[in-house]
Amino acid sequence: MELIIGPRLFSTWSLRPWLVLKRCTGDFAVRELDFNTAEGHAEMLAVSPTGLVPVLRVEGETIWDSMAISVWCAERYPQVRLWPIDAHARWLARSAACEMHGGFSALRTACTMNPGHPMVGPERSPPPEGEAVAADIRRLVSLWVEMRTRFGAGGDYLFGDWSVPDAFFTPVAARIRHYQIDLAAHGDADGVATAYVATLLAQPDFLEWSEQALAGVASR
Repeated sequence: MELIIGPRLFSTWSLRPWLVLKRCTGDFAVRELDFNTAEGHAEMLAVSPTGLVPVLRVEGETIWDSMAISVWCAERYPQVRLWPIDAHARWLARSAACEMHGGFSALRTACTMNPGHPMVGPERSPPPEGEAVAADIRRLVSLWVEMRTRFGAGGDYLFGDWSVPDAFFTPVAARIRHYQIDLAAHGDADGVATAYVATLLAQPDFLEWSEQALAGVASR
């Protein structure tokens, strides 16, 4: 089983399924492609049906898209419980993950993750401006506070125990840190959303990813 990803330093789409797979098993290989180089881009086109990463190669098949890989993981490793056990929580967890997967376009555009804006490291960028971005941040805060309040009593993650939505929100937590976004100014009156961001950024698998990303930079 091989997960093909983009550069760890800024490939947010690759981070999501990597976190999910790490939760399920350590028995998978990782191939990191630098799609900003001609060689890496050519290799990505050769291995991915869409010409994009991440893709998972397993049992002779290539599964593309971070959500599809996460769904495959939930089916293959049901004992890991990648979705909440409670039915109502599970419905909303899927809604939250899909909203992150396909939404928040203003925030994605204003707070990009590229070589100039790494996901990890000491660099910081000023907070983004504009009502569209502010609306996206308010929606994130509202969503996180509601889910933590309703379903988070069993742990520190969005639905208590770690689940797929936490993988999908980890990259945006990194954006919030990198761009110095004040969640209290966007409705996080009690600090629930801010605490959730801190939890995601302290999660051991994300810290491992971050260390590997920085090690890759140091070796260049």
